[in-house]
Order: sequence, then structure tokens, then C-alpha cells
Amino acid sequence: MSTLLEIKSSVLRQVQVCPSFRRRTEEEPASGNADPPEPAAGAWKPGDGVEFFAQMRLILKKGEGRQGLPCPEVLLRSSSPAPAEPVDPSRGLRTLSQEELDMLYEEALYTVLHRAGTMGPDQVDDEEALLSYLQQVFGTSPEEHTVAVERVKAAKAPTYALKVSVMRAKNLLAKDPNGFSDPYCMLGILPASGAMREPSPHKEQRFSFRKGSKRGGPLPAKCIQVTEVKSSTLNPVWKEHFLFEIEDVGTDQLHLDIWDHDDDVSLVEACRKLNEVIGLKGMSRYFKQIVKSARANGTAGPTEDHTDDFLGCLNIPIRRDTNMSQRGRSGFLSYLLLLSRLLQFEHRAEEPNSSSWRGELSGPAATVLCLHGAQSNLSALQLAVLHWQVSSRHHQTRTLDYGYLLGLLEDLQAHWEEAGSLPQEQEEGLADSFSAFSEFGLQLLRQLRDYFPATNSTAVYRLELLLKCLGKLQLFQPSFEICPFETELNMDIAAALKRGNREWFDKLLNTQSPREQPGPQRLAGLIKLADAVYEDLQSCYGIYASLFHSIIKVDFFTLTFRQLERLVAEEAWVLTEELSPKMTLEVASGLFELYLTLADIQRFWSSIPGRDSRSLALAGIHAPFLPAVKLWLQVLRDQTKWRLQGAVDVDTLEPMDASSKHSSSAATASLCFSHIQELWACLAWPDPAQAQTLGTQLSQDLCEAALFYTELLRKKVDAQPGAAGEAVSEPLCAVLNDVELLRKAAGQALRGLAWPEGAAGLEGMLPRPLLSCTQALDEDLQREARTVTAHLTSKMVGDIRKYVQHVSLSPDSIQNDEAVAPLLKYLDEKLALLNASLVKENLSRVLEALWELLLQAILQALGANRDVSADFYGRFHFTLEALVNFFHAEGQGLPLESLRDGSYKRLEEELRLHQCSTRECIEQYYLDKLKQRSLEHNRFGRLSVRCHYEAAEQRLAVEVLHAADLLPLDANGLSDPFVIVELGPPHFFPMVRSQRTQVKSRTLHPVYDELFYFSVPAEACRRRGACVLFTVMDHDWLSTNDFAGEAALGLGSVGGVARPQVGGSARAGQPVTLHLRRPRAQVRSALRMLEGRPNKEAQEFVKRLRELEKYMEADP
Repeated sequence: MSTLLEIKSSVLRQVQVCPSFRRRTEEEPASGNADPPEPAAGAWKPGDGVEFFAQMRLILKKGEGRQGLPCPEVLLRSSSPAPAEPVDPSRGLRTLSQEELDMLYEEALYTVLHRAGTMGPDQVDDEEALLSYLQQVFGTSPEEHTVAVERVKAAKAPTYALKVSVMRAKNLLAKDPNGFSDPYCMLGILPASGAMREPSPHKEQRFSFRKGSKRGGPLPAKCIQVTEVKSSTLNPVWKEHFLFEIEDVGTDQLHLDIWDHDDDVSLVEACRKLNEVIGLKGMSRYFKQIVKSARANGTAGPTEDHTDDFLGCLNIPIRRDTNMSQRGRSGFLSYLLLLSRLLQFEHRAEEPNSSSWRGELSGPAATVLCLHGAQSNLSALQLAVLHWQVSSRHHQTRTLDYGYLLGLLEDLQAHWEEAGSLPQEQEEGLADSFSAFSEFGLQLLRQLRDYFPATNSTAVYRLELLLKCLGKLQLFQPSFEICPFETELNMDIAAALKRGNREWFDKLLNTQSPREQPGPQRLAGLIKLADAVYEDLQSCYGIYASLFHSIIKVDFFTLTFRQLERLVAEEAWVLTEELSPKMTLEVASGLFELYLTLADIQRFWSSIPGRDSRSLALAGIHAPFLPAVKLWLQVLRDQTKWRLQGAVDVDTLEPMDASSKHSSSAATASLCFSHIQELWACLAWPDPAQAQTLGTQLSQDLCEAALFYTELLRKKVDAQPGAAGEAVSEPLCAVLNDVELLRKAAGQALRGLAWPEGAAGLEGMLPRPLLSCTQALDEDLQREARTVTAHLTSKMVGDIRKYVQHVSLSPDSIQNDEAVAPLLKYLDEKLALLNASLVKENLSRVLEALWELLLQAILQALGANRDVSADFYGRFHFTLEALVNFFHAEGQGLPLESLRDGSYKRLEEELRLHQCSTRECIEQYYLDKLKQRSLEHNRFGRLSVRCHYEAAEQRLAVEVLHAADLLPLDANGLSDPFVIVELGPPHFFPMVRSQRTQVKSRTLHPVYDELFYFSVPAEACRRRGACVLFTVMDHDWLSTNDFAGEAALGLGSVGGVARPQVGGSARAGQPVTLHLRRPRAQVRSALRMLEGRPNKEAQEFVKRLRELEKYMEADP
């Protein structure tokens, strides 16, 4: 019993009533042969079952990665460097002649030698270092360098000019009564001729344009300039720019005053009366003040409220006297050529194949460019344009980082919004650079898959930056007077993508499936082509689509899907038309795999919200594939049987490992069925009618394979020699587990073969043919499991009978638990082995089978022992209850409802009756008649009666009214019925005789209307089991009468028995219709109880029952 406590509760599955698939296949031997038929010529060979399913697994594995929409995290599998982009030296700036190169070298030297101002913190202030750097850039020899430097020094010195920007002031003093001021600035240059001596340190010298010094001459008015007046403010903003000519850059000085405007004084007049500027110590000191003011970021401390906070820039343009300026070359062009030369030199120092260089210039290069830009008076917009032009051209000759180019465009955009215009020649150059870069970018997008593969995260990021660069170019398009693009750039991008898609497809087609090849050879290549298209569409949706849509508003996925889907559909239509007349099994297998990929492409489109696959070129593509699919499913049927045959041949009928209890062949069968289910899901045939045909055939093939496998197992286990004396067979346990695993796997596979039934089908319900097939197979496999279970338990029948006989032969002197102990010990040992060898469902089956064996063994033991003591039956009653507790195992074994049903009820009743007296058994016989009355059907006819009890006369009135639908017991198809009316049980009414009606000749519907009286006390009628028994007989003149049927009516329900009738002897009550029956099983049960009893009353009742049994011998 301890073993059963470890078993979880399980209820035997009810076998559903449906047509047996095994019976159906027996009626149609052509579809259910155990031996697989020989395939047609060209099919897979019988020994190739493993190879076939291996190839099928590859097809399924290919489909597993196509479930749902792709995820970018799955597609981006590599972070290696991006593929190298194409470069073309001819796409850069033109190569300079040697003369032009010498002129550019002198221009650079002139910039360094005549530099002015203070260098920034990141710039180089060492003249020799700058000259040495330029020598390396231009590759000149020391002698050539010396000559060039001397030639530049001998050239005419430049003319200087000071560019001053007056930006704003903060927190000025309030000079007007309203609490504000009307400030303006006056600024000018103090020429070297008007400069004073250094002031004495003992007395502070101050200068003001309005409060002139008496020691100097007047300052020329042309050197003074004035800003606008900002009315009523203490925080004026001017943003005005002024240009002053400087005669001596070393001694000339800049001076600035802030004044509160007075309406009575003219600004022009004030400027004319200004005296010379004194009190400043030279231009260099003023440079330092400008730098200090700029670093303070325009703020003033609390003690400096009256001071101007000057913010701005100091540029010193130089009017040059070099060979390039003499030949009309502008500073803009010189800067462009110089920047190109420096960029080539700086990039050459990087790794040859590096594409991540972001244009970081060295200190000398940045210094030279800064000096040249300032000396050429280039605006911030012009500098941004120059850096973009040179870098974008350089990128086409040697790859740069797109992030660097994007930064240049953003800088260009910012300055463009401020300035807004360029000279026409410079704008045309910028437009040309945009056109060249966009042309280069479109060329890359045409070969998108080569240079920006979706699996490479680095390449995808470069693509994102490239698209952002092209998106920036679109923003400039409305700003140009001369538009660099003939059409909208996004239209050009879409056209380039379409052209690239076609080129990629044609290249793949020519490589994989050239049109000049024969159809069967092209088929394998077209499968690879379709697979490549599907993977490419996944990449388009998961990686590229969001980039193109979000950055440049191009629906790349829809564009690509429509184009590639149409191209691959055209190839598929042509090839299927060519191969249809040449259909072989190899061709069918290839077409089947091709169709699965095409169906996946359709489903991919449909899985995206808002997309309809009916508009695709692939819509209806399934039609030409139907013959190939049908033929391939036939191959699948044969290969499945061969695979199962091979698996059983090598099966040792032992558990695969400690964690599983089935053998190896069951795992193979389960895997085969799982593959078939997955394959059907991948197939997803769209036509409902064709899908029903294919699904029905496939389900029948699967059922045949399942039954074929069970037959192979049965033959396998029958061929194995059993161990002598082995009660629990390990191979049988493995086979039983195999059948259960097969039942589950086949049922799951069949439920997975559902097909669409159109509008008439119910959601979630299996189609009717598939449901019938599933139920039939489950019934067959349940029957097979019960057969194996019976075979397994049959080895224990002898032992069970021996231990039951031990109980029956135990003397009355020993206790009941001692008599039952050997049986329970035996069961505990065997069930321990079964529990270790069987799965839960099979253990429940074995327990139920053992339970039935035990009940039958006890019944046989009771039948073999007659005229024994009541203790004998009491011991078996104890044994029965002990076995119930054993098999129930406190809820861990079989449920009590299952244990106490069927044969248990019969055995329990028999034990109870064996312990009863003869009269109690007879009473039980009549009680059983009353219990079963309502359960009978109208098979033997009906009898209508009416009964009531007359208390005054103390008699029972029984009226037989009529009968209907009696059995025809004569040769003429009719009967001569009469009714015998008697009271029972006999010992309740010992003085009462039976009475009978008249015989009604030749009828099955006799009418009697006869009344009978029985003088009996009411107390006897009220006793439990008291009844009126009506026996319908067929009268025969020359032989014994025939029994037609009987019915019983309990007297407890008769009016007047429970309480007296109102009105004395008057008739009362409604007619009662009784169904006739022939209780053969009940008679036999009563015979078993009474025929062994020697008393007279029992023998007389047995004699009567024997006669009744003789009447029913012909019953089925």
C-alpha cells in the first residue's frame, strides 16, 4: 500500500463513442495495409527515411525563424568594421600643376610670416614650427624652402584693417530721470602719430572722445564711428560691425566710449570736436582687454555696473601682395586649395583603410587655416562652406566618418540661417558639392546590401549617418537660387533603391538560377533565391525601413517588398508552368519547399497591420503547386512508415534514460508526428476546399502510420522470449508507455492539422472529418493500450487466484487481516515495480485491470464454494474493503467512484445476499424487479393496469385493462396472450393463489378489462418488497406456453394501502402503464444465491426460477 501512496490520483479516460479507425481501415484494405506499398519509380529509397526526415527538419528549422515580425536585436549579429566603400580619386578636387602648387606654398608661407594678433590656446605661435610643418605638407627640400621664404619676405607687406563688432552692454548707469539711459558707442583708431608718451605713474591719465586732451591735436573724423542709440535701456544690444584701416599694427590703438544720448547735442558735431585720445598704452594692451571681456562672457560684477561689457571678435584682414592675389585668385579659392592639401596630408597619417577619421587636424594645420581665414576676411558661413566642399570631395576619394560630415552640414546650416546668402560663384560651388555628394550617396544606396549589410551594426550606423547627411541636403534645396537637384532628393533615393533592388535580384538570379538552365536544375537555385528574398525582406523591415522612413520619409519596405515579391512571383509562375508536365518525386519535393518559402513571404506581408495579401503578385500562387504538394504528401506517408519501421527494428524495448519510461522508437514516432504537424502549419493552404482534401488525406495517413507502429511493436514484443516466472514484463511496460506516448503525440498532431472551413466553421472547433478521425484513432489506441495492459496483467492472474484461494481456504480461527496480508504484500511488491516502469496514465490502466481481475477472482471463489458458513462471506467482505482502501491509497490511487462501480456492485450485493436468509434473498429478488421497472424500454410491449385497496373488505383489487406491442411468438406473426396475476414475495402472502385472465387469440394488442380480488391484510401490502407481479404468456394448444414478459408494481404506491380510501370500496386511482421485460440476469443472480441452499423454501423458489430461465433461453 505504501507504493500506491506515491501515485497521484487518476481517473480512467472514457472512450468516446465514434467509428473505429482500425475497423474502417479493415473495411478498406487498400488504405490500411500494414506493409508500406512500394513507391513509384524515382521515389526516395526505403532506407532513406532518416535522410528524408533530416531534410524535412531543415525545412522546418528554416520556417522557425520566420515566425512573427523580425526584431532588430536578432538581425544585428556583428559589430565588426563596416565593408569598405568605393573610392575614386577622380571625384576629388582637380590636381594642381607644379606652378599652382608653388604659388599655393608661397600663399601659405605669406600667411605665417605676416601673421598678426594673439594665437588661441590650441594654436601654434612658433613661426619656425609652422614653417617646418608647411615644408612637410608640400614636400619641399630645405633649399627650395629657403628660397621660397626669402621670396615671400621680399614681397610687399600687407595692409592691415581692424574688424570690430559691438555686441551689447549690461547693467549701465541710469542717467535719465526715468531710471534709464539712451546709450550709444563711439569708437575709433588712435594713429601712431597722435599717440602720447607713456603717462606718469603718479597721476592717472583718462581719455574721452568728448573731453579731449589739450596736449594733442584733433582726431580725424574719419577715424570715428558711432553705433545707433538704444532708447530707454540699461542693457543695450547693438550687433553692429565696423572696419578701421590701420597704418601701424604695432602702435595704432582702438578706443571705445559709451555715452548717454542727449537730444540737444548732435552726434556728428560731437565727433568733429573730439580731441586726441590719450591714456592707453598701445594696441597690444587693448587686445588683452578685449580677450578679458570676451572671456567674462558679457557679465559685469556688482562694482562694475557703469562699465561696458564688450563681447565680440577681433579679425585682422590683410590685403595681400602674393603671386596668387596678383593673378586674381580670391582668398576663398586659396583657402579651399590649402584646406584640401592639408586634409590630404593629415588623413595620410591615419591607417590606410580607416573609415572612422573625423577630420581632426593637428595644431599647425589648424593654426595655418585660422590665420588664412582671418587674413582673407572669410565669414563664418564661407569657412563652413569651404570645409564642407573640401571634406565631401575628399570623402569620395578616401572614406571619412559620416558623423564628421554630418557635423559639417549642421555647422553650415546654422551659419546659413544667420547669413542666408553667398556670392553666386561660391553658391554654385556649394551646389556642385551637394550634387556630387548626393550622386555618391545614391550610388552607395544602390548597393545598400553590399556596403551596409543589415547584420553589421557598424555598417547600419554608417547608413543612418549617411541618410541624415542626405536629409540635410534636402533642407538646403529651397534656399538655393540655383537648385543643385533636378528632382526631389527623396524621389532620387527611391529610384536608386528600386534600381539597386533590381540589380541585386538579377545578380542573384543569374548566380543561383540562370534561365538558360533546365527546369529541374533551376528549381534548387530558385529555392535559394526565394530564401534570400525572404531574409532580405526581414532585414528591410527590421533594420532599414525605420531609418529611411524617419530620416528621409521614404517607405523603403513597401517599395522593396512590392518589387521583389513581384519579381520572385514571375520566376515561380514561369518555372511551375515548365515543370508541371515533368512532375517527379524529386521535382515535387523541390516545389514543395519553394512553395513554403513563397507562403512565408505572403504571411510576412499579411502579419504587418494594415496590409492585404490579396493585392500581391503571389496571390493565387498555390494553384500550380497543388499537384506537387499532393505527390509530396504521398512521399511523406511512405517515408513515415519506413522511418517507423527502422526505428522499431533497432529498438531494444528498454527506457531511453532514467528520466523517460518509453523506448527509443516512441520518441522517433512522436518526433515524426510533430514534424508533420509543424509542416502542415507552415503549409497553411489558403483554399478551404483544397485544404480539407489535403488535411483529410494527411490525417488518414497519420492514423495509418500510428496503427502501423503499434502493430510493429506488438510483433516486436511477441518475438522476444519472456523470462521464466516474470510477473512484470519490462518490454511490455515499455510498449505500453510507447502506446500512450504515441496516443498523445498523434492526438496533438491531428488537432494541429485543422484547416479553415470558411464562414460555416466554428472558431476553435475541429473540422468534422478531422474530429471523427481523431476520435477514432484515440479509440483504437485506447483499445491497444487495454490489450497490452491485459497482456501485462495476464501474467499475474495465476498468482492473484492463488492468493484469493488462500483467503477462501483460511480457517475461521485466524484473523481476517492475517488471511488478506499475503495478497496485499504481493500486490504491493508488483505495483512497486509497475510504478517504476509505467507512466501515470498506464499505471492507472493497470490498476483498473488488476482491480477487475481481483473482483472476478473473488466472484469465482464465491461460486466455487457453496453451502459455507457466514464467516466465509464475512472474510471476503473484509477482503473487498481492504482492497478498496489499498487501491484508493488515501486519494492517491484510483477514485472511489471507479472502484465501487461495475463488478464491485455485483460482488458486494452477492456477498450481502450470501449473508442473508432465504427469505431475505427472495425479498431482494422482488426489490430488484421494482428498482429496474423504470429503466426498461418498450422492447417487449406494455401492459396497462389499475389497482386499489378496499380497506372495508380487506382486499386488493387488481384490474388488468389492456396490453400493446407484445412480441409475436406464433408462426403467424401474432400471439395468443393471457396475463397471470400474483402477489409476492410468496412468504408475505402464503394463502394467496395466482389468478389469470382470459386468452385473447391472434393479437398483439389484447384488451382484457378484467378485475381480480386478493384477500390480504393491508399490513402485508405495506411491507418492503411487496408487489403485484404480472406475467404475460402466449397460449399454445399443443405445447407449453411461451413467456412474453413480466412487470411488477409495488403495493406501497397503491391507493388505499397507506391510508384508507374515501368512500369505502369504490374504485379509485388512475391506470398505470407497465413496461414488460425479461430479467434474465436478475434470475441468474437469484439462482446463484439460492440454488446451493438445502431448505425447502429455497428449492421451491429455485425451481420456479429455473422454469422462468428456460423461457428466456432464446433471448440474446
